Amino acid sequence: MKPLSFLTRRAAFPLIAALALAGCGSFGGDNSKPAAATGDLHVMTSGGFTAAYNDLRPEFERLSGRTVKTAYGASMGNAEDSIPSRLARNEPADVVILARPALDALVVQGKVVPGSQVDLVRSAIGFAVRKGAPRPDISTVDALKRTLLAAPSIAYSASASGTYYETQLLRKLGIEDQVKPKSKRILSERVGTVVARGDAVLGLQQVSELLPIPGIDYIGPLPAEVQQNTLFSAGIATASKQPEAARQLIRYLNSPAAAPTISKTGLQPLTVR
Repeated sequence: MKPLSFLTRRAAFPLIAALALAGCGSFGGDNSKPAAATGDLHVMTSGGFTAAYNDLRPEFERLSGRTVKTAYGASMGNAEDSIPSRLARNEPADVVILARPALDALVVQGKVVPGSQVDLVRSAIGFAVRKGAPRPDISTVDALKRTLLAAPSIAYSASASGTYYETQLLRKLGIEDQVKPKSKRILSERVGTVVARGDAVLGLQQVSELLPIPGIDYIGPLPAEVQQNTLFSAGIATASKQPEAARQLIRYLNSPAAAPTISKTGLQPLTVR
């Protein structure tokens, strides 16, 4: 068995223990083999948790012996590739990972098993500019207001961070009438990609969604007084054909061994020990 790709050998032991407790099979020392598993596991995840999930998924597949297939989309909204739209079309899903309010709405709609929700991370909202562009000051509420008023164009997401921006943040700052007309809601694309292309001077999204995008500079989070932290949580789809494997994956993502990888992506892990 090859060395773990993103965890130290020391960190591997709690990960193996978590998987064993979750029912992924018996894991011994370095000579142990993945337990036999049948059937692909289907996951839908929104952007806030995508970077962490992409880093963690390969080890779950290796240690569990399962193949995980992934669909990506926004937590909310009616874009064709949003998670609610995918579920409405009955696309295959065992695990869904998205903003907690949207996950709870899916429970009410009968798309997610009641009581299966597990909070994985806390996510903050931040801003970015095109790589090499001047970095405006957003360190205080007054500085943020000046920056938003001065920006010729602003891109924001169609999911949790964007909903907060267009329905609450601008109103809190008292600049809704001046700033909203020059703000563009981005569907089915990362805000950072739009900023990197030069289609917007300033971009707002979850920090974890901005950090991986090439061609931009992350300039910082919203000031604490107007910050909104979003919980990203996992649940089991009611249409799941692999509910036990779904529980195994959720427990793995919530394990102490996954926390260092999650933290590197700009998220605060909410690990259950």
